[in-house]
Amino acid sequence: MLFDLDGTLFKTESLLVTVQRRVFETLREEGLYTEPEPPIERLLGSLGMLLDHIWLRVMPDGSTEARQRANELLLQYELEELEAGVGELYEWVPETLRTLKERGIRLFVASNGLESYVKEVPRLRGIGDLFEGFYSAGEYETATKAELVRLLLEKHGIRSAWMIGDRSSDVDAGLRNGLFVVGCDYAGFRKEGELDGSGAVIREFPELLTLLDAAAEA
Repeated sequence: MLFDLDGTLFKTESLLVTVQRRVFETLREEGLYTEPEPPIERLLGSLGMLLDHIWLRVMPDGSTEARQRANELLLQYELEELEAGVGELYEWVPETLRTLKERGIRLFVASNGLESYVKEVPRLRGIGDLFEGFYSAGEYETATKAELVRLLLEKHGIRSAWMIGDRSSDVDAGLRNGLFVVGCDYAGFRKEGELDGSGAVIREFPELLTLLDAAAEA
């Protein structure tokens, strides 16, 4: 099973509200962006995109320098806040992942985020040891989620897998690589129709176990 991170395992808004405020306070102090702070919904609605595309959407009126600095600050403040205990996993994520691993399922993370963020969130929230690998666009410099997933599958010789995520990029990545796609409909900031094409949609994380049982009986 290949898991997206934000909006799938990690309740990103529990971290980003604080982080975005700090990012724009610093940009303002440094004179790089003087407009009002954008609504947090714009950032949350951009999750799943590559970072360069996120900042173009969040502050289209910002300079290239401001967006590059925002990238640096985002990672710095995310890691600081995570270390301080800010940010939480969705309910039942640790328990469900442990059950899956006990059943012999190989677990991976595949995210369009930065390398250190994608590795540190699971580690700092106590689930890092459950995963066989962490794949990020930041580390592998992939242009799409589909490309990242293809690389993961090839590297580990995986022929059959599930892609689990909350964004259209996850659905696309799964379908383009011939995987069964499970759409996660509990994050609250997806667009209408974003999970179209999923083989199944769950509204609570433990429903994965029910799907697995049903697949085993089929």
